[in-house]
This record gives sequence, structure tokens and C-alpha cells, in this order.
Amino acid sequence: MNTMLRAALAASVGLMALTGPITPVAMAQDAAMTDEVARPMADAPYWNASLPTEQRVADLLARMTMEEKLAQMISTWTNKAAIQDEANFFDPAKASELYPDGIGFFTRPSDQAGPGSPRATPPRSIQESIRYVNALQRWARENTRLGIPVLTHEESLHGLAAQDATSFPQSIALASSWNPDLVREVNDYIASEVRARGVYQVLSPVVDVARDPRWGRIEETFGEDPYLVGEMGVAAVEGLQGVGTDPVLGEGQVLATLKHMTGHGQPESGTNIGPAQISERTLREMFFPPFKQVVDRTAIRNVMASYNEIDGIPSHSNRWLLHDVLRGEWNYQGAVVSDYFAIEEMVSRHHVAEDVAGAALLALRAGVDVDFPDGAAYSHLDELLADGRITPEQIDDAVRHILTMKFNAGLFEMPFVTDTGPAMRSNTEQGIALARRAAEQSLVLLKNDGVLPLAMPEGAGRPTIAVIGPNADVARLGGYYGIPRNTVTPLDGIRALVGDRAEIVHAPGVAITVDDDWWEDEVQLADPEENARMIAAAVESARDADTIILFIGDTEQTSREGWADEHLGDRTSLDLVGQQNDLFDALRALGKPIVTVLVNGRPPSYPNVAENSNAVLETWYAGEQQGNAIADALFGRVNPGGKLPVTVPRNVGQLPLLYNHKPSAQRGYLFDTTDPLYPFGYGLSYTQFAFGTPTLSSDTIAGGQGVTVRVPVTNSGDLAGDEVVQVYLRDDVSSVTRPVQELAGFARVTLQPGETRAVDIPIRADAFRFWNRDMEFVTEPGTFTLMVGPNSADVTEVTLTMTD
Repeated sequence: MNTMLRAALAASVGLMALTGPITPVAMAQDAAMTDEVARPMADAPYWNASLPTEQRVADLLARMTMEEKLAQMISTWTNKAAIQDEANFFDPAKASELYPDGIGFFTRPSDQAGPGSPRATPPRSIQESIRYVNALQRWARENTRLGIPVLTHEESLHGLAAQDATSFPQSIALASSWNPDLVREVNDYIASEVRARGVYQVLSPVVDVARDPRWGRIEETFGEDPYLVGEMGVAAVEGLQGVGTDPVLGEGQVLATLKHMTGHGQPESGTNIGPAQISERTLREMFFPPFKQVVDRTAIRNVMASYNEIDGIPSHSNRWLLHDVLRGEWNYQGAVVSDYFAIEEMVSRHHVAEDVAGAALLALRAGVDVDFPDGAAYSHLDELLADGRITPEQIDDAVRHILTMKFNAGLFEMPFVTDTGPAMRSNTEQGIALARRAAEQSLVLLKNDGVLPLAMPEGAGRPTIAVIGPNADVARLGGYYGIPRNTVTPLDGIRALVGDRAEIVHAPGVAITVDDDWWEDEVQLADPEENARMIAAAVESARDADTIILFIGDTEQTSREGWADEHLGDRTSLDLVGQQNDLFDALRALGKPIVTVLVNGRPPSYPNVAENSNAVLETWYAGEQQGNAIADALFGRVNPGGKLPVTVPRNVGQLPLLYNHKPSAQRGYLFDTTDPLYPFGYGLSYTQFAFGTPTLSSDTIAGGQGVTVRVPVTNSGDLAGDEVVQVYLRDDVSSVTRPVQELAGFARVTLQPGETRAVDIPIRADAFRFWNRDMEFVTEPGTFTLMVGPNSADVTEVTLTMTD
């Protein structure tokens, strides 16, 4: 098997066109056939769903040959064409030739032949995808000795990355909602769309704590704070897998994959997969907590190791990280999967192994169970066994984790899709409504001199509204995007809402990049001379306008995952790319009110725009319904209530600029300030909120106890709106230095005009603990300052005393 596999991996991958459409009759026939597939060894205990999972795993593991075990530890992606026919459909004969002992995993069945832009090679339709998965599982059942099903996975960071799936706001946008219930609901819906297509695993959520905005993957994260990231991560996993710690999947649920352990979010120089120059204390204080919260509070059974190194040791070879901490200290019971090609990169990039077999040895010893996306490294495990460098017991441990996942997922009972109705109903009314609501809650109002909300035009004398900018007439979805049935651009949303009550004029103003496909390697800035002409045209379009709404920010190419030397995505500058500042200045010279709408994946470090706009609305990549949500916010049908999940620096020279910095940091600069452009947790509203004096459920508590903070909040304005009540703490004197602030609790509340509500925020006991000089997780007696407010900067303090 391994010789053939290595040969296939070395072969080039060709892309072939699909044949004609799949008919409903063919789908029905496929569904009927799947019900009739016989089980090999039908009387064996591992087929008995009434037995405990542990017993079923033990029975199956005892029956497996070593070749069958090794086959469970690999997947396929770049060599997918080698097991497909000329129509790009699964070929069981070719699969049996390449994988005679079966295969454990299958990477992205929705794409046709491996890596590549879905714009260049469209993904499979829903029907084709289901037929493909059914054929794959039928082969596994009928053409392998033990009939072990295949665990398929897809990317689903903010919606299934496939054809006709609902596209939700990107992760950093969902984090801006400060609403874990919303994140749970969104991911529950994502799980339903994924599972309906016969896929049982997704590669999300990302709980990396993002501490460098130069890093292009910051859009995939829930921000810079470990507590906020942890709460959002827990909610995402609960949505995907179900609430609670029972690892058995319910109907419509999928296996989540927790990414990426760890230190990934603060790479050296902000470059993706760069070394994480992080001490063990910082790991435990800032990067470990979200992972541990998910492990402790959910049924997570997949953790993905990170590409980067920590203290000279790449994560995929870090036994302390993956075994001692994850499995030992945290008692994690699931599998560890590799990031794509990361094991091989220990040869090509990190140079800690002489060859791929040596890299496989390091990964297996560290505790990596599965080699994604192809098994190119783990195809050498048979050699390592023959040489005595690994043991059968190590293989058994890995396969035990894999089989446990498959049994808990219900794959042995229901690997086939027999009802295509739920999948065909994806991305329709329910998903669209949820995508719109998620976009609305993700919007962050950063500045407003009173120009917003815009008055809805009424009566005679139609006003003119200029909708300008490179992001006005495109629905930017962000990285790991799917292809929804329909998207609404901001221009579409404004036109639909305003109708003929105003004259809408539009001009792009500038182009940012020549192309905007996230998948494409080369990134070229648009032609300056052509942009100069476009700026002049935009100014003429806006000259007679009453209001200018300017849409600027990023394309999916200007801030993204830099996954290869020829596919970069990190930046040295945080300001607007290209000539967008030129466009802004030219429009501002007209003397018209300018509402700037930001469409981007990284923090909005745009000082010129912040200072000179009349209003600034941060929308991030807000999903397929972004146009409707943005229009509703601009015209007051929606009151923005989101808050920033990151600190926004003024320039790169301030980095790292974090709200939870240590006391000796940010002392000051000559000729500049340490103040951020916008503080962590910041966001305005169209109404006003007043905070009363906070009180504690007890002014004195003992170590190991929590406390509840109560604060009255009043909507003193004229509109209903949402406020996020935030509680921070500081250990006043401690045996090691502690951050000046740490988020410890929050709640998003909706208040009607004139309404006052007493908001209770429970603070967990662990919030007061820290790693002391002996690296013990302790609470020390003394005083703590608790800070309550609408963001990290505008707070009221109260003192808590901690006793022994």
C-alpha cells in the first residue's frame, strides 16, 4: 500500500471537467442502494451499537492488521484525482488499488480534485457531493475487509466552504458581537448544512489568541483576549457538536476541530507560522486558556497542532505540548490531527528532521494521530515499524483515538445520506435570516458626529447619496469562503432599502488589487495611473451629493493566510492598502459629510480616516447578507451594538499594543503616544447608556470562590439599543507581574429607551488565579481591583479582598 501511495503523492494532479447534472432519479437510486449495503463480519461486536464505545473499539482494533491500522491514520487530497474517473467521480477500483486496506479520512469531498480556487474549478454541487460521499462510504463498506467508514471533513470557519452553503460573518466579526449565544446558533446551523451532505468533521473553530495585527490570519480568530476567545470557542464547539461533554454526536451535529495548538497568534514579525517567541508563563496565561476552556467544558475530540515553533520545537513534534499538557494536565481524551502538510514542513521548513520518515517519527512520538491532508508523512510509518523506531502500541494508541471518534459520530450506523432534502434546503430562508442577524450584531460603530443614522428620504426633492469605494459593490466574504446561492453587496442593500426615494450614484473610486481571489498566489496592487483617473471620476460623481458613503478596507488578498513562500498574506503596514487614502482625501475636499464604512479582515488602523470622517462603521467581512445589514444600520433600522475584540494601534511602531499588557509596558515614546486608535472592547451606539456604581455580591471572598458584579445600566437615549457590560480585574500586588487589566466577564443586553436594568456578571474563581514563581496555579490573598464599563478604557472601579 505505502509504495503505491508514495508514488501517487509524487504524481501531478490533473483537473477534469464534470459531466452532466445529477438527476433526482439518480439521487433516489443512490439513496436506496446505500440502505442495502451489507456489513462485513455483521455479527462482530463492533457493529453492535448497543455496546459501549470502548468495547466496540477494542473488538475492532483486535481484528485489524497493521496495514489496516496504518490506513486509518491518513487522508487524501492532492492525490484525489488518482481515485477518480474521467468525470471526477469516485472510482472504487482505483481506490482499492491505491488504498487496499481502506483509508481513515477524506479531505474536502466538495472540491473536485484537490487544492485550487473554486472560482477556477467550481466545487461539486450539493447533489454531486452527496453522491460522491455515498460512493466513498459504499466502497469502504463493501470493498474493505472490515468495512470501516471514512471520516470526511470540510472547512467551515464561518460557513461550509462549498457550493450553495450559507456564508456567515468571518470569525473576528462574530467576536465583535460579544454574543456567545449567537456564535453557538451560527455554528449549530453550519453543522446542519455540513452533516446534511454526509460530512462528519469540520476544521473549526480557531481559538488562537491574536496578538499581532500584521498577521493575516487575524480575521479567522476571535481576537486578542483569552477570556473572550475562550467563551466564543466554547460556544462554537457547542454549536457544532452539541452542548455538554457527551462525545456522541446528535442528529445534525459534526465533530469540531480546535485550532491551532498553539502560540500561532503572535508570530515573530507578524509573519504566518513564524517562531512564537513566547515563554511558558505567557503560553499558560494567554494562549492555553481558550484551549483548556474548550477541553474542560465541551465534548471536543479533535485538536489540530500549529505550524509554528515554540522555543525551538515545532508544535507537531512538541511532546510536552501535545502529550504532557494537553493529554496529561488537561486529561484530553480525543485525537490530535496535523495541520495540512505540517509534518513534512519539519523537513522542508524547520529542518528538525532529515527526511519525511524522520518527521513522521517526531510527530507520532509527540502525539499526532492523523496526517492531513494526504498522509504523505505517515505513509512511512511501516518503515519506522520495521526498523523498530516506533512500536505497535504507539500505532494502537493513535488508531484507538480515531476509531473512538468514528463510533461516537455514529458513522458505523449511518455513513450514508439517504434523504437529500435537508441538504437541498441549505442556504434558504432560515440560514439567510440568521446570516443577516449575525451581520447586524457584528457591526461596530467607531465614530459618529451625529450624521448617523441617515434620515430615510421622504417627500419631494430627492437627495443624492454617493456610494463610493472599491468595497461598495462587492460582497467580500473573507478567507475560507463558500459559495452561497446569493450575496448582497452594500450598494445592493442601500438601493433596495432606499428605493426611488433618493438618487444613488456610484463609482468605485480606486481598485485595490488586480485580482481579489483569496486562493491565488500572486498579489498585485492596482495600476496607480488608472486609480488616479478613477479617483477623479469618483469626485465628479460625488460633487453634487448630499452625503458620501465610502466603502474601503481590504480585499481577500490584502490580508489572508500566508500558507507558502509564494502565497503571502501578512503585512508590515496596518494602514489602507494602495491609494484608498488618496481617494478619501479627494472626497473630503468636497466638504460633504463622509460616512466611512470599513470592510476588512484586520483591525482598522486608519488614522486619517478616523480623524477626518464624520462617522466610521466597522463591518469586517460580514457574510452573504452584509449589504442588507449595513444598509439597515446606516439608515437606523438597526442600532449597531458590536464592540472591538482587539486593540487597534495607530501604527506598527506601537506593536505589540495590547490592553492586557504588563505594568512595565507602554511607558511612552518620543514624538508619539502609546494610546491606541481605538481601545479593546470599544463601540458606540445611536443611543446613550449610563452606568451606575458597581457592587459586589461580597466584598471579601476566599481563594477558590467566585463573585458576582452587579451594575445598573440605563438607556438614557431615544432609541432601543444593545450595550455590552464588561468586567475587568487587576491583581493589585502579586508575586509575579500581572496584566494591568484582564477581561473576566461580560454580557450583551438590549435596553429600551429609558429602561434601567441591574446587570449581573458572574466572575469565575479561576479568574483570580495565576501561575506563580514556581509555576503553580494559585490564588494569593490580597486586594483585586474590579473595573466595570462599556469598554476597557472607560471603567468604574471597585475593590475586592481575597483571603487565604
